[in-house]
Amino acid sequence: MAPYAGPTRTEEDFLAHVQAVIATDLKAVRWHVVCDNLNIHQSESLVRWVAQLSGIQEDLGVKGECGILASMASRAAFLTDPTHAVVFHYTPKHSSWLNQIEIWLSILVRKLLKRGSFTSVEDLQARVLAFIDYYNQTMAKPFKWTYQGKAFMA
Repeated sequence: MAPYAGPTRTEEDFLAHVQAVIATDLKAVRWHVVCDNLNIHQSESLVRWVAQLSGIQEDLGVKGECGILASMASRAAFLTDPTHAVVFHYTPKHSSWLNQIEIWLSILVRKLLKRGSFTSVEDLQARVLAFIDYYNQTMAKPFKWTYQGKAFMA
């Protein structure tokens, strides 16, 4: 699947992205998605879609009032249920250093954005997508996890 770049980062954008990823393999029984705790990653529309995809027909409640949709915590609990067709795993708050995508984003910044000059938003978007394609063809390899589980010294 091609990466997505757009002018907004909304609940609808994230849902469309997840749906496009899932559509790449309709034979898969279960998907696991790792993301941070951004509000759009625990949205009402995402909960409704996961419920539909998982064959859940119970009343989900009303956002901000009752049921599964009552709060971010209740929506997150629903989305992390391992029995659903799509299971979300959220990185701990304030732990971007754990997030492997942060490493990749730092590569993007150093190699393209830091000294880049772009004539328009469209030019920036095209160059980022071209970099992703180049990176995937020439440099992509798994990041080696080196942390040994030892306590950090303050």
